[in-house]
Order: sequence, then structure tokens, then C-alpha cells
Amino acid sequence: MRQGLLRAVVGLSAATALSLAMGVAQAAEKPKPEDLKKHETTPGGQYQPSLDVLPEVEPPGTKPGAPSLTNAEYNRANLIYFERCAGCHGVLRKGATGKALTTDLTKELGLDYLKAFINYGSPAGMPNWGSSGDLTEQEIDLMARYLLNDPPQPPEFGLPEIKASWEVLVPVDKRPKRQMSKLDLDNLFSVTLRDTGEVALIDGHSKKIVQVLTTGYAVHISRMSASGRYLFTVGRDAKLNLIDLWINPPQTVARIKIGLEARSVETSKMKGWEDKYAIAGAYWPPQYVIMDGATLEPLKVVSTRGMTYDTQEYHPEPRVASIVASHYAPEFVVTVKETGHILMVNYEDIKNLKVTAIEAERFLHDGGFDSTGRYFLVAANARNTVAVVDTKEDKLVALIETGIKPHPGRGANFVHPKYGPVWATSHLGDETIALIGTDPEKNRDHAWQVVQTLEGQGGGSLFIKTHPHSTNLYVDTPLNPEPELASSVAVFDIKNLDKGYEVLPIGEWSGITEGVRRVVQGEYDKDGSEIWFSVWNGKEQESAIVVVDDKTRKLKHVIRDKRLVTPTGKFNVYNTRNDIY
Repeated sequence: MRQGLLRAVVGLSAATALSLAMGVAQAAEKPKPEDLKKHETTPGGQYQPSLDVLPEVEPPGTKPGAPSLTNAEYNRANLIYFERCAGCHGVLRKGATGKALTTDLTKELGLDYLKAFINYGSPAGMPNWGSSGDLTEQEIDLMARYLLNDPPQPPEFGLPEIKASWEVLVPVDKRPKRQMSKLDLDNLFSVTLRDTGEVALIDGHSKKIVQVLTTGYAVHISRMSASGRYLFTVGRDAKLNLIDLWINPPQTVARIKIGLEARSVETSKMKGWEDKYAIAGAYWPPQYVIMDGATLEPLKVVSTRGMTYDTQEYHPEPRVASIVASHYAPEFVVTVKETGHILMVNYEDIKNLKVTAIEAERFLHDGGFDSTGRYFLVAANARNTVAVVDTKEDKLVALIETGIKPHPGRGANFVHPKYGPVWATSHLGDETIALIGTDPEKNRDHAWQVVQTLEGQGGGSLFIKTHPHSTNLYVDTPLNPEPELASSVAVFDIKNLDKGYEVLPIGEWSGITEGVRRVVQGEYDKDGSEIWFSVWNGKEQESAIVVVDDKTRKLKHVIRDKRLVTPTGKFNVYNTRNDIY
């Protein structure tokens, strides 16, 4: 099953991937032969979700008219569904960014129709799982039969299960009282080694790997405690690691599993609450868990199941997409994908938890703060919208239409020469970059609207990046189907945006000649003088990290190491701790 995962990118939520929007349930007739022949895997088809641990289940029983499956077949199909499909269509097949795949819909389409779509995909975005070689003919037949049967009810994972997974490897009183190494911790990078279930800690000065640590599978993000001492990682298998950077070399001091699938982790940053709490959000079960910041002891588990904000219909699996820590109140900002709610979770008294639910838009994903740290901007990529929340007043400020499927990562803040402070997002579904005005005080006329749209290399972008000390704006396109675009980045001059972009051939600069060499997620060093890009290849191929001099836009260094297996996300300690992007 790992072969399909080699095409995955960065461990991002599958619900955001452009091509995973299923065409099956909405199709009125069988695909035309010419459509099947001309279809090629679209950008998001390079990405599949993963669930590293999935217990075997008993089939729910075959209904009249549905093909029968053995226990072994059902569990095999269930695993494939979790790894390839659940991120978009939901664990219960109720639909999210992808369409619903409940049996009342699939039975109308029939076995042959399902097999054709799974095999060839559709021009609307369904990946061609068969003709691409990701699934065999037997697996396609199995999945078509599986979709004609009811899905299983996946296991819950409550406080007893969470506590049973909790380990404190180094007690707090056994940890050092000061930093034991001479590393410049603020210029340390935590780099996801996706397919090995590890992170590499790389010194920003020497460009050498300091330590490789075992973590959860496909770490989605690394987050820093407010003090800069503790590094938190969350794998897509919902395993969390707490890494103490003061130990020489840094090592995991506690770990826990908060569910079966997850994407987000954050720590308390409000003044007076630094390092006190950590929070992690799960995809399944749909919930978030508040923990002790120094030990990961689970203190509170809160379900996110509930009504969608707009139609007021019950949703059984509203997943926690992203979490940030407010700088204006002792609160975590928790985005709930399927219901479209942004939750302001106040941690002053977790025994009597107060939660403000803000109605935003669906389906929420990633986002970040404006340059002041007051306003949180988050993509609702199924509605091509960015929602803005005032974390000081705890209220929705605006819903802004951008391009097709905005995917900002944390976004990029800079001062526009005409419109003042802006926050930028690129898009999965088109080549545009949207610049949104973020200054309601001095630039009221331009606030909370798209003030300028730039044209980049193409669709399939995942991350956009700049730095307060830089005049460059970088946009990657790792999910673009054109290898030349996937292996390069576009860079704009912030002082002259109308000039257009320059292309940097990052993949070529890496010196690697094999693979697609997908280039993903630029990350600046502490002082903003250089930017690092991952050159991501398959697990059995060589990958690298390319360091670019930000002023000259020239190659500065290439990090090549046998331990750099599928490097994707990179997180500089200083920038991550201070929400600089």
C-alpha cells in the first residue's frame, strides 16, 4: 500500500486536493469513451490520504442486491478506502469536498459504472486509479463491490484509549534546567521525512542534520511552544511527539495518540499561559484534545459532531482542520471543516470550558494570521472563499471570494506599494494569487477584499511565502501535472508586482536527475536572508533541500543526505514560534 503513498505531497488534508473531487455521484450518465481516453491524473491526483493504523472490522452484512465480500476482502477494501478516499469523501462516505458515496447513490450507478470511473477517473477531477497503475484490476473490482455495500462504523477513540497510549519518556524533573547544546535553536529547522515517519532537525547555519527522530507517520505540521523549548509534531496517524530541544541532542520526552487520523497541533501562546497547554485536533474521531503542555497528559476531549452552520443539518464527522493560538485571549482557534464553524476555545478553565462558535463557511482548511496577529484568515476551499475572524472580538469579519480552491498554508503577509498591508493566498485550482487587504484602520477602503490578483505559473499550488525582511514573494506548484512547473517556483518582486514572476529551477539546482523532483513549501531562516525548498521524490529515489539566497535569488546550498527520505514540510523554530509568514 505504500506505493500509492509515494505520490503523496506534504501530508496535507486530502479534502483540499484539487482532483479528489469525485465525479461519480453527480454524473448523470456513463462517461464517454473519449473522456476516459483523454483523462490524465490531475494535480491533486498526486496526493492520497493515509491512515497508518486501521483495526479490522466485521462487515456490516450484505444487503439484498449487493455483491458479497469475505471478511478479508472487506477489510482490504476498507484499508484502501481509508488510504485513498476517506480524506475527501469522509469516513462514513457522507461526502465533504468529494461527493457522498452512500449506497443509495452508488447502487443507482451500478457495478460497471463504478469500475469505469475508478479505473479511468473523470475530467472533473476523479483520479485514474487504474490506468495510472495505483490500483490493480482486481483492486478496482473489489472497490466497486465495496462501494455497493454499507461502510463500517469505525472505532471511537475516547479518553481511556488516549490515556492508554500516553507515555512520558523523560519526566519533567529529569529534564535539563537550561539548554545543554550550543545550537542556535531559533535557527533550527524541523523537516518532515514523510514516508519514514520521522522528522530531521537541521541546523540552519551548518546545514547539517542534528538529529533524526521517530514520529507519527507523515508528520503534517511541527509547532513550537511559546518559550521555544518544546517542539510538537503530529502525524497523520494521530501520533504526537513532544521533543525537548534543550536536551543534547534533542529527543522525544513524551508521546500520545489522540485518535486514528489527525492533522493539527498547537500550544498556548497568550501572555501568562506560555507552554501551559497543548491541543490537537483529529479527523477521526472528530474531536480535539487539550493536554498538559509539558507532559501531553490528556485533560479534556471534546467532540466536534454537530450541525452545519448553513443548512443546520447534523454531520457525523466534522473534522478538525487547523488550529492556531490566539495572542489576544487565552484561546485556541479551532476550525471545523465540514460544519463550517470556527471555534474560539477558551482554556482559562478547562473544567468549565467556554467555546464561542463562529459561523464561517465550508469546508474549512488551513490559514494564518495577518501581520498584526489579530485577524485569522482561513481557506474554505470548497466554496472558493477565505474567512476572516477577529480574535480580539471573537467574531466573523468577512467572507472573501478568491480563486478556485484557495490553499494558503499559513499565507504570506507583506506591505503592498499601493494598498498597504495584505495577506496572500495561492490556489490549487487555478494559477492565480489573491492579495487581500488587512488594514481596517489606515486602509479601510481596501480592507477585507481582494485588492489585486496575480497570475502565477499554474494551478496545483500548496504554499506561498515571504518574510518581513524580504521583498520577494514565492509560490510553489508541486501538484501541477507539468513536471517543469512542479519542479520549479515562481517569485515576484513585491515592489513591482506588475512585472510578473521569475522562475527558479529548484529541481534542476538540486543536482538530482531522477523523479519528478516536486518542489514544495518554501521556509525562511531566522533572519530572512535565505529560503529553503524541499525537492521531494519517491521513497526509493533521492530527495534534497535547496537553499536559495533571498537577495540574489541564486542557489546558495544543496542539502543531500541519505537520511533525507521524502522531505516535505519544513518549520523554522523562530518563524513558527512567532507566527512569521
